Amino acid sequence: MDINKLKRHIPQTVLDQLPDTIAKFNINTPLRLSHFLSQCAHESANFTVVKENLNYSAKGLLTTFKKYFTPELAKQYERNPEKIANRVYGGRMGNGNEASGEGYKFSGRGYIQLTGKVNYAAFDKVVDEDILTTPTLVASKYPLLSAAWFFNNNNLWVICDSPIVDKDGNDCHIQVITHLTQHINGGTLGLSDRIQYFNKFYNILK
Repeated sequence: MDINKLKRHIPQTVLDQLPDTIAKFNINTPLRLSHFLSQCAHESANFTVVKENLNYSAKGLLTTFKKYFTPELAKQYERNPEKIANRVYGGRMGNGNEASGEGYKFSGRGYIQLTGKVNYAAFDKVVDEDILTTPTLVASKYPLLSAAWFFNNNNLWVICDSPIVDKDGNDCHIQVITHLTQHINGGTLGLSDRIQYFNKFYNILK
């Protein structure tokens, strides 16, 4: 598999991260790499976003995180990403309570948002640096590797290995991408974009 074919199709910073990521997580076929990159590209706005945007208005908080906010509380927290993260992520995913500040410290980073202290601790085992002490490294140095860890940790390579043409010769790649998206997104948000990315990368790499 020649990853140099991807030059000018993905940012050089992503291309530079690929050899180590491929080696550590056995992304050894065009099919696996195309699925992986297409999901990362969509989730990160074509590899431009490496940090979760929590700059919500009061209305946005009541729509996205209505479990955690009343209208009055939403006004107190709006446009304050650190306070918002500490409230919505505090006391879960291995984080300490809201006052601990760990909700913000371990908020989403990487091309597929690594979130929560328990996930940062697990990812810490595959890199040399102390991720728990310096979680910003997930965004600055390991946005792609952390995404591959997510795939690996959730057994998504099995889905990636699904044939895109069934035994009768029928095209089934959209069903495969849909299945993968549901595991990553919890639904099918942005499915058409993910499909377009997959077609692009697979046609380059196959």
